Amino acid sequence: MINQQLQQLAKELAGELYLDDVMRTLYATDASAYREMPLAVAIPKDESDIQKLIAFARKNNTSLIPRTAGTSLAGQVVGNGIIVDVSRTLTKILELNKEERWVKVQPGVVRDELNFFLKQNGLFFGPETSTANRAMIGGMVGNNSCGSNSVVYGSTRNHLMEVKGFLSDGSFVVFKNLSIDEFKQKLNDTTSLEGRIYNHINSILSDVDNQNEIRKEFPKMSIERRNTGYAIDELLETEVFTTQGQASIKTPPLAGVASGGAFNFCKLIAGSEGTLMFITEIKLHVNPLPPKVQGLVCVHVNSVDESLRANLIALKYKPTAVELIDHYILECTKENKEQSQNRFFVQGDPGAILVVELSNDDIEEVKARATEMEAEMRAAGLGYHFPILFGEDTKKIWTLRKAGLGLLSNLPGDEKAVAVIEDTAVDVNDLPDFIREFNEILTKNGMSSVHYAHAGSGEIHLRPIINLKTAEGHRQFRLIAEEISTLVKKYKGSLSGEHGDGRLRGEFIRQQIGEKNYALIKGLKKVWDEQNIFNPNKIVDTPPMDKFLRYEADHKVPEFKTVFRFNNQNILQHAEQCNGSGDCRKTELSGGTMCPSYMATRNEKDTTRARANILREMLTNSEKLDRFDSKEVKEVMDLCLLCKGCKSECPSNVDVAKLKMEFLQHYHEQNGLPMRSWLIGNYSKMSNIASYVPWAYNLVLGNAPLRKIANRVIGFHPERTMPLLSNNTLKQWYNKSEKSAAKSAKKVYLFCDEFTNFNDVEIGKKALDLLNKLGYEVIIPNHVDSGRAYLSKGMLKDAQKLANQNVALLKDVVTEEMPIIGIEPSAILTFRDEYPDLVDENLIEAAKKLAKNALMIDEFIAREIDAKRITAENFTSEKLLIKLHGHCQQKSVASLTPTKKILSLPRNYEVHLIPSGCCGMAGSFGYEKEHYELSMKIGELVLFPTVRKQPEEVIIAAPGTSCRHQIHDGTGRKALHPVEILWQALV
Repeated sequence: MINQQLQQLAKELAGELYLDDVMRTLYATDASAYREMPLAVAIPKDESDIQKLIAFARKNNTSLIPRTAGTSLAGQVVGNGIIVDVSRTLTKILELNKEERWVKVQPGVVRDELNFFLKQNGLFFGPETSTANRAMIGGMVGNNSCGSNSVVYGSTRNHLMEVKGFLSDGSFVVFKNLSIDEFKQKLNDTTSLEGRIYNHINSILSDVDNQNEIRKEFPKMSIERRNTGYAIDELLETEVFTTQGQASIKTPPLAGVASGGAFNFCKLIAGSEGTLMFITEIKLHVNPLPPKVQGLVCVHVNSVDESLRANLIALKYKPTAVELIDHYILECTKENKEQSQNRFFVQGDPGAILVVELSNDDIEEVKARATEMEAEMRAAGLGYHFPILFGEDTKKIWTLRKAGLGLLSNLPGDEKAVAVIEDTAVDVNDLPDFIREFNEILTKNGMSSVHYAHAGSGEIHLRPIINLKTAEGHRQFRLIAEEISTLVKKYKGSLSGEHGDGRLRGEFIRQQIGEKNYALIKGLKKVWDEQNIFNPNKIVDTPPMDKFLRYEADHKVPEFKTVFRFNNQNILQHAEQCNGSGDCRKTELSGGTMCPSYMATRNEKDTTRARANILREMLTNSEKLDRFDSKEVKEVMDLCLLCKGCKSECPSNVDVAKLKMEFLQHYHEQNGLPMRSWLIGNYSKMSNIASYVPWAYNLVLGNAPLRKIANRVIGFHPERTMPLLSNNTLKQWYNKSEKSAAKSAKKVYLFCDEFTNFNDVEIGKKALDLLNKLGYEVIIPNHVDSGRAYLSKGMLKDAQKLANQNVALLKDVVTEEMPIIGIEPSAILTFRDEYPDLVDENLIEAAKKLAKNALMIDEFIAREIDAKRITAENFTSEKLLIKLHGHCQQKSVASLTPTKKILSLPRNYEVHLIPSGCCGMAGSFGYEKEHYELSMKIGELVLFPTVRKQPEEVIIAAPGTSCRHQIHDGTGRKALHPVEILWQALV
């Protein structure tokens, strides 16, 4: 019956309503440990749709779960009702008042994107979550979010001026500051729901016994990060209930809406997790841009305890952030090649580093404060080394912390760093004693944890290592939550400082605020939402915190035999490394590559997270004998472009491209390989046959009417142009060319990839000529194709044969002194990326050694520049501006730095990186008829508009053959390979 009603609702909504298992599965979890299948997923188009959804929920005794980015750590957006995702549609910045410093937004506006907009006006929104490049304002209001700078800017609650939206009966409401008289006028209304909630709050907060109980049991008001139950303690301190001037709340400096003062239900709505109303518009106070100079004093101490005592001194000097990094994280960065370089300021082996950020417009003032702070700490016997970092160096310390934590989180097996007790906050003066007792509890239970984050605000994030797939892990999950809850209560702290209560901590709110206060907040929820339609079972009446977990205890899954190896784990465990943090939901405005399809569609289904989630779900719970035989997984994987952005940009380094390739191998074994996939996979064989009559091939594909017919037959889009064949292959030219015989003491091997060999022959010739003129003898050794086309279509067993052949042929030939270099990034980087996990067991070590010496031609030339074997003397001194678009796999597996370096070698060449992610072509993806439009839409995000803006004299550079083709089709401009540009610059 409910399905029929849902189908009718779908017809009535202007937006979308999904009832299928795929979408419901993707929305069954968030970034927490919880999972529960929702009834449906709604994408409302506008406020009218939200009203219809509220009416439906009331009539059909179901619930609505408001959701934005879905990055909650406590299960706030997990439930069995209708998930209402506003992240794609309610995304407008509505109004800005620069003089009064406020902005109005819809709940789906991304925090960082709001600040991109505000920056143009000299303003910014202060609270900064670690997820700021995808976290949305609606979610930040729901969780009362904050971040490392909360010592200055407080939490979202401190900036929330006004909200508009709907109450549980569907009535529209506006909450904002009310004077005492305005509040009393509200009490005259006893019939509407809005009137009843004002009368209810007045009745409970006017009661002296309630006032005393709230002040006695709620977290200390000195704790700036407080998210424990509903914030009736905040409302109590407003002028309606407290004589003006006697409010006991400590107001964070520069906060936009001070605690205390006028009555405003916004104080309650912030942190209410969508359980009281459905917000459609938010008014926020914004601040002037922060000072121009930030200096990071990196206080080296011998222990975490010492750092927390130093923290109390640091706070005297008005820091804008105080962050802790413990020795576990520092140790993890020692062996990492990239992060070891970011440790340049570390002296010795500190037990912890306290990072104190001091800000001012005058760098000398920052230095003076730092010197004074250091003197006081040394006098107290705290700290032994106090380097101060400025400018670009400050980014390295934050990168170091983030990377170290990522390394700790990426445990290869079933044990993970679990978010269960990571959000406790206490008064900063209590922090040393609290953390000492905290660690004693962990030790007693045989657990350990890293220590990091917001020392300045009294909150240290700690995540114990637990295997939640086992009964013992479930027991530990509950046990540690119970014990830490008791400890937090002892210090009158807040069990949640910034991540909210949700399902994880809701069970313990009764203990935290006492029975009487718990009854008050339960009653409040009842008055606001009598039918319990808004996000039920969060904050109050939550199920036990160890119910509805993502993993059943001791649930058995079969062993999975795969073609790829997944280093010390299986394919399921690799998918499970996705922790749901939603980094793949950032947009093109935030930069990076991951995830191009999401950037274009803004659909959760097209995120990297969704792909990992659906694969995990099917491999864990499918009842099929072959769990890879899943149309659901195929559907969600379809728009993965195999760009590899996730491999480097995902904090858990989940390689969804690798997962997709492995999945397709098994799926095709059960369902057959489509003809188009066979043709693409065998691209090199087909090109070799056509190379005997290139004129005939080019006659068909170089003629628009004939090409369109041929494209339709193959399954390509008729508007997509096709790469043509050269009259001779590069290998044929090389074998006949006298230049190949040029002898030199400087020798290098060239991998003649299948794309350069057949299509980009002229680039290959120029690369060889360039190297020859620079004094290098170029040798094309005996090798076979890279296998890239096979990999792209999941034909892993075919690719494996080529990988085995190449490693066997080249392992005793290629050395560090004589590397093998490649012109096409996707081909040569296959040696570095896929081969070590693809070849037979007996070739693993050889493949790893070969991978180290397989270089893009850009990397080789850059290496020779560093060795002073190639200099600017060989090149022109004319001026030239170059705009460089990087290849996706290059950005993930290698780097754009060498490419920029070689293009900058001519003295007056200026190189600008185009801040584009994926071009949208991605091998065959952009050719395929069903993917063509998305491919072009991805190109239009950044790349195409940037190229179109460039004058004709500006050179467009792109190392990738697919990228150059996409730029041509999307803009009409010809992009050059970097070696072509250097070849032209030779003198």
